Order: sequence, then structure tokens, then C-alpha cells
Amino acid sequence: MATQLTNPYRGFRFQLEISGIQVASFSEATIPDATVETVDYREGTDPTYKRSFSGLTTYGKLTLKKGLTDSMDLYNWFAQVAEKGSTFKGAQKNISLILIDTTGSAKARWNVINAWPSKYESTGLNASTSDVMVETFELTIQYMTRVS
Repeated sequence: MATQLTNPYRGFRFQLEISGIQVASFSEATIPDATVETVDYREGTDPTYKRSFSGLTTYGKLTLKKGLTDSMDLYNWFAQVAEKGSTFKGAQKNISLILIDTTGSAKARWNVINAWPSKYESTGLNASTSDVMVETFELTIQYMTRVS
């Protein structure tokens, strides 16, 4: 019996849910990488082989890009963390990245836990172009899981 092939999803339709912040849309979002470190161990009685064990898991940064608008919600979050630190109440927020297929159905979801903004940048002002100004927020995360 033939196996039906499934085409991979395209990454251009997505939405984000950030607890406590309303943002209309983003033009780009990275999914943080996750790496499990390895710890090598060799016993003195085994002169030839070493064994590998899993160590700490580390996560990369979540980067969000959006066109500059009147909304100050994300920037105000960054400013609060810059002023008070990442441990004050409300600094860390949970975020969901949701991949949407061509029919509008949610097909994949990543939950990012305890994220806080650690970097803000914006494109420069340039009178010779008509490019959209883009704000970039880099978020440090505690961990991430793919739930669907």
C-alpha cells in the first residue's frame, strides 16, 4: 500500500501570543535553537572507551521583528526590564509561536517559557529610502517546548 506524502509547511504564515501584550503582527520571528550538551566520562578501568551522557540544555534567543507603529507595548516591556531587571514581577512572559497553514489552521505551536527582552534595535532613519522602519526585539528565554 502506498504511503501518502505530506508537503512541509511554509513559514510565512504565523502568529504570536505574548501574555499581557497586544501586538498586531510581526514580520519575522525566529524559533530558538535548543542544544543538549554532552559530558564525556571515562572510568580508569576502561582504557579504551569513554561514555557520553547528556548534560545541560541551553536555548538560543528568540528574535521578533515588526514594523514600527504607534504601539509602545513591546518597547515599554523592554524599558521596564532595562530599569528594574529581569526578575521583577511581570518581566518574564510566556510566548506562543503558532505556524498557520494555507487554510488558516494552526499546525505547529512552540511555547516559550519565561522570556524577557534583552536587546532592542531599530533600523536607522534615512531620507533617501522609503523602506519601512523595523523594530527588533531579542528575548532571552528559560526554555521552549513544541506542543504540536
